[in-house]
Amino acid sequence: MVLSFLCSCDRALDPAREFKKVQDDFFRGNLSRAHRSAETAYRFYSGQEQEWAWRFRLLDSSILLAMGNNQEALSVLNSEIPSDLSRTDLALQHKILVATAYARTHRFDDADKTLMGPIQQCQTTDCPLAGEVSKAQGILQLERGDFEGAERHFQRSLGFGRLSQDLYLQSCALLDLSAVALQVEHFDEAITWSDQATQVAKGIQASVIMEVALGNLGWALYKTGDSERALALFLEASASARRLGDQVSEVKWLTTSGYVYVDQGKFAVAEDLYRKALDLATKIDSKEDILNAQISLAFVSILDGKLDLARQYSEQAIVEARGDGNRVDELYPLLAKGQVSARSGDLPEAEKTFVEVANDPKVDPSLKWEAQHELANVYAAEHETVRASETYRTTLVTFETARSLITHEEVKLPFLGNASSLYDDYVGFLIAQGKTAEALNVADHSRARTLIEGLGQLQKNESVLPTALDAQRIARSAGGAVLYYWLGQKQSYLWAITPQKTTLFQLPAASEIDTVVKRYRKALEKPQEGIESQNPDGIALYRMLVQPAQQVIAKSPKVFIIPEGSLNSLNFEALLVPDPKLHYWIDDTTIANASSLRLLGSSRPSARTRGGKLLLVGNPVAATPEYSTPPQAAAEITRIGEHFPAAGQQVFSENRATPAAYLASNPEQFAYIHFVAHGTASRLSPLDSAIVLSRASTDDDSFRLYARDIIHRPLHADLVTISACQGAGTRAYSGEGLVGLSWAFLRAGAHNVIGALWDVSDASTPQLMDRMYAEIQNGKRPEEALRLAKLSLLHSDNAFRKPFYWAPFQFYTGS
Repeated sequence: MVLSFLCSCDRALDPAREFKKVQDDFFRGNLSRAHRSAETAYRFYSGQEQEWAWRFRLLDSSILLAMGNNQEALSVLNSEIPSDLSRTDLALQHKILVATAYARTHRFDDADKTLMGPIQQCQTTDCPLAGEVSKAQGILQLERGDFEGAERHFQRSLGFGRLSQDLYLQSCALLDLSAVALQVEHFDEAITWSDQATQVAKGIQASVIMEVALGNLGWALYKTGDSERALALFLEASASARRLGDQVSEVKWLTTSGYVYVDQGKFAVAEDLYRKALDLATKIDSKEDILNAQISLAFVSILDGKLDLARQYSEQAIVEARGDGNRVDELYPLLAKGQVSARSGDLPEAEKTFVEVANDPKVDPSLKWEAQHELANVYAAEHETVRASETYRTTLVTFETARSLITHEEVKLPFLGNASSLYDDYVGFLIAQGKTAEALNVADHSRARTLIEGLGQLQKNESVLPTALDAQRIARSAGGAVLYYWLGQKQSYLWAITPQKTTLFQLPAASEIDTVVKRYRKALEKPQEGIESQNPDGIALYRMLVQPAQQVIAKSPKVFIIPEGSLNSLNFEALLVPDPKLHYWIDDTTIANASSLRLLGSSRPSARTRGGKLLLVGNPVAATPEYSTPPQAAAEITRIGEHFPAAGQQVFSENRATPAAYLASNPEQFAYIHFVAHGTASRLSPLDSAIVLSRASTDDDSFRLYARDIIHRPLHADLVTISACQGAGTRAYSGEGLVGLSWAFLRAGAHNVIGALWDVSDASTPQLMDRMYAEIQNGKRPEEALRLAKLSLLHSDNAFRKPFYWAPFQFYTGS
């Protein structure tokens, strides 16, 4: 997909007021008005001043190209420039625009011929339009699929823009560089280029550039697995493009929005968007966008079971791509063709096609691992188990190598979602072969990757292929049993691991589990929900998720849950055990959550004895009307402080409870860190989740302790407690679990963290925390102390016995 923006080749050569006004409209994205004004001015000056007439004519053609009206632009440019202007910059600009229009309509030979003169002229003289020539060359190479050549030319254009201090040319070149980076799947670079383009464009109010940068950022997020944030950006960019009359971009954001709806299973919505994109692309004669729409329609037709229609669209796209001589664009419809063959039962033809795509030297990484994944599935279907196993592993290498190139932590977090179906198929394949231990190794390889890497716990080569784990040793070292969950599209699995053995159980598909989890979680958030309701979902989830392994783990004093997907938002302590008498599972055992077997194996036991310094932060002064001081915050701080000697605690309360105070406190020196404040959980950007404290300055954000700042202050704490709403977060990433404040403290190095899954009660929480710290000072481990504190509420004779009051707090064990 080419996500690029065509900038004007006009550089305000005359300061005349009317021309400047039209040009400003163009730069600021008022494309329709700028087009009308330029057209009117051209007609007016054509009978009076030839040079002025051509200036407006060329400006109008630039506007038309920006709007995606390529053929209309060629019509405007069709006339030869008058002979008395043939030695001016207008003649050079005319050729640059004609060549660009040819490139957009994939008349590549014509574009080459037209650019020959400008290239030679700008190599031998001091050429004021050298940056525009380089840009036109870049567009031509981008349309051809020569991304290396395109990047080289756009870099030169950027250099000319900086040399001449031309902010418009700079912003366009930066945006074009982001387009190239997206094509070669260098997502960190794409985000950086897009951000820089936005910053430069803001200075000159270049609305179209900012709109396209927004969409390009969405594309980078989508390709790294963050489709939820991507969709929001695509919809915003699409609305902006429609408002500005930027049809070139509008068709792209229609298509990319469709990709997200496909991922959500909304095939009819996606197909409708693709058809609209195809109609609009055909109207403006955008060859690249026509091809993208055809390919998209082929893929959605496959998913919707319309194989004949998918075959038709893929064959049309292959013909279009071959006609342009663009091998890169041909590979995607070839993949679709292979998928049609595979789903039609023609496995030999599918194998041949997938091999062709995977081995092509021009294939990009994501398409390569898709083709390899499809090939592995074909081998599995043909019962060629050795070749299937080898190909699954090869696919993992391709994917993990691409992932290793990403350095932005926030980009890495969702990236594993791109391989969720790959891991699911590979795990299912290994289990079908009876290789349950190897399947567990592969499953765990996909878990907590960003967290493990951030903690520096990856050994050499571990980032590429799974390594063997001694699951029984890990359970023995942790001091309990492990329930390891894998939620698959067709089949889910549970590994019950004890120091003696590992047992595999089959569970229903993820969709069935998710439905019940969602209903029960919603019930638990109601203060009136209690055991007396005999909630059927609480019983069903216990029978579904725990009962199969009940006999295996019966003698374990502690159970570690390694959840996946929707299970990350479920507190297993609140599951209802039906026999012999209905009760919550917390009555039977101590339960803790872990992110992966590897992390659980590297964790050290929490301190049993008294001692260790306490950092207590809370009872903040209300920073805004929205975040008033929690009514019982002062009481909670007082009660917790009573469990530690005065010399062994540092307290930041009221005005002193600021993010800056925490960050400057050397938090690595404390064994216990406790926050009493409001919390916010950002779903779209989880590292923007924050603890709301007192305002430290007039800066709008000085009262927010962000998760992104927390991770950069190394910790050694035995326990961090976030006594705040939604401290666990609301966004679960594939393999990584819930990412928010709890994840951030684990990432910083905390050994254990307590965070809330939903809003906590100001009435019951001080009592719960008071009892927990009393048990810690009596020598209990933090997870045991939290359980005893919860049981004290559960078995009370007041409203606090309801799970709403004790169940939101989840215990997470880290490294």
